[in-house]
Amino acid sequence: MRNFMHTMYSVATRLRHLALSLFLLGSMAFAADPPLDGLLFENVRVFAGTGTTLSPPANVLVLGNTIAAISREPIAPDPGTRVLRIAGAGRTLMPGLIDAHWHAMMVGTDMMTALTGDVGFLNLLAAEMARRTLMQGFTTVRDMGGPSFGLKRAIDQGLVAGPRIFPSGAMISQTGGHGDFRLPYEVPRPMGAPLSHSEQLGVSMLADGPDAVRIRTREQLMLGASQVKLMAGGGVSSIYDPLDVTQYTVEEIRAAVEAAENWGTYVTVHAYTPRAIRMAVEAGVKCIEHGQLADEETVRLMARRGVWWSLQPFLDDEDANPKEGESRRKQLMVSQGTDRAFQLAKKHKVRIAFGTDVLFNPRGLPRHNAQLAKLTRWFTPGEVLRIATGNNGELLALSSERAPYRGRLGVIEAGALADLLLVDGDPTADIHLIEDPEKNFLVIVKDGRVVKNLLD
Repeated sequence: MRNFMHTMYSVATRLRHLALSLFLLGSMAFAADPPLDGLLFENVRVFAGTGTTLSPPANVLVLGNTIAAISREPIAPDPGTRVLRIAGAGRTLMPGLIDAHWHAMMVGTDMMTALTGDVGFLNLLAAEMARRTLMQGFTTVRDMGGPSFGLKRAIDQGLVAGPRIFPSGAMISQTGGHGDFRLPYEVPRPMGAPLSHSEQLGVSMLADGPDAVRIRTREQLMLGASQVKLMAGGGVSSIYDPLDVTQYTVEEIRAAVEAAENWGTYVTVHAYTPRAIRMAVEAGVKCIEHGQLADEETVRLMARRGVWWSLQPFLDDEDANPKEGESRRKQLMVSQGTDRAFQLAKKHKVRIAFGTDVLFNPRGLPRHNAQLAKLTRWFTPGEVLRIATGNNGELLALSSERAPYRGRLGVIEAGALADLLLVDGDPTADIHLIEDPEKNFLVIVKDGRVVKNLLD
């Protein structure tokens, strides 16, 4: 027994010595290997996000989280500056993709689970969806409704991987509107009754009358919304409202617009029909989400007022969110108007943003990039990429002082935030390269940090 104890003591002592040695070696290695100061992409052709073509071979220096220099001549970092050199070998360097209509908390689940499921599970699921979104090359999303504040904070603090999030917070809806998810037995709501489950979660908030809309708008801004979203018309996914229904009055929408403007930001609205769009524009909104049923007169008005149009390639194909019954009928109405909407937007030079609005559809996430490539039905590949980078970056800039990230997004220029993709090929010639990000996005950089590097 004494020999056994002596042997165990000797083994434990040796293990402690080994652990101490490994710790000291690790500490020495860490001390001898300070963190990098930046990145240097050499011999790349740059898609800047402002045009539609690639530059001649160039070099791009990133210091910290911003682009420091772009030059056709070799770039020599200052002495003592430690950079990771990435050999581009003539490949394409472009800005990270931006989705201007995303629902970070409602992508990977069905509608019933999203509205009734355990909130802990929903947050963990959303974190995984956020990681996949980033690895598909979407380094920024504009969240168009849902409780994404916590997810955004976790991503920003580096607890989980994911894109930058421009959150809207809860979608603001009238009673019986596109954001009213209550069940019939909850109507009418008694005076002083608690908020519905979806309101408590922060998915949507019900408000009727200018004063109530103003309060709900201010609440979302207080919580950290970078822009505010109202429901101005009927929708496809909602249970009660027909697609043709106009929601809110000009006075109600204007109350939200004034509250947002006082906070230095803007209001965007969900709307499909000419009447809903015109009322929203009259009230001062800066962006229309969807709008597939707009007529030419309404599109002219949008162009004249400089209103953005966040359009989605809603077609009756494999990427359509799964619907049944009345929702399916409404979905077909929207898909039938999509082609004309894009044509009218081009004809009248309305400022277009790209978004997917993948909603309650787990199988839609792997098709994220394919949805963008689908825009070549109406635009050249270079125009498609510009819409999803530089155009979308301009839309994000409307958040002004409420923008959660300081710096320009969607472009490659000195001083811009370093969200970058190194693409194995020329996507301005072959847009289908972006449909396989796992293979063709060799390097993904977000905020100056490499999150994927197949060249390493």
